[in-house]
Parts: sequence; C-alpha cells; structure tokens
Amino acid sequence: MVMDKQNIKTQVHSAMYQNIKKKGYVSPVDVLMDLGILSKKDYEDWRFGKVPFLEKVCKVNLKRLSEVMKEMRVYSGEKHLKPSWTCYHQWGKHKNSKLRFSKSNDETIEYNYATHFVDVTGLEE
Repeated sequence: MVMDKQNIKTQVHSAMYQNIKKKGYVSPVDVLMDLGILSKKDYEDWRFGKVPFLEKVCKVNLKRLSEVMKEMRVYSGEKHLKPSWTCYHQWGKHKNSKLRFSKSNDETIEYNYATHFVDVTGLEE
C-alpha cells in the first residue's frame, strides 16, 4: 500500500467526511478501516483481545499511522468537529478490560486513537 502525504490527506479527509455524513461522528478506527490499513477481521480480533495492541495489525508503518492521525486532527480542526474521548473495552469480558492501541502505550497516543470527532453543527457541502 503506497501512500504519500498528499494521498493520505485526500483519503483521510474523504473518509472523515463520509463517516460524519453517515453517522454524525468519525473515529480513527473507522478511518483506518476505510483506508484499508486495518481489516475488519483484525479490528474484531483486537476488540476480542486476540491482538495485544491495534498498531500490530495495521498494514502501514508507525510513521504513516502518525501521518493519518495528524490529518484527522487537521480535518477536525478545519471542520470544527468536537473531540470526544471514548474508552475501548475488550468485547466478551465482564470485568474492566481496557484495550491498547499503540506499541508504546504512550498516554497521548492512546488518547488520540480513542478520540472520536463529532459533528455538532452539520458539515457544509
């Protein structure tokens, strides 16, 4: 999967726009799946705790993942989307089993992956 910076920007912004128009919000995992970086099966395996952290099953390197996340923040700022942190828990567990997104388990990176962006005003066409 070849993704240069301009291609990433265009694809991320398009994926975000489409998700917001459809659902009223967008999450990083939505964008990663839309871009083909994360498969639905790998996402579900992570949600069921079969994968230690989400980045492990993403099909691009950490630099590209970082660029995707940056473009999500850029787009959300341009469109005045409201950030909303969401706690991801492992599916099928009764006790509090919080999922990890990153290999580093860095607090800021984890927060960014768990932040959904909500359209509070309605996107302009």
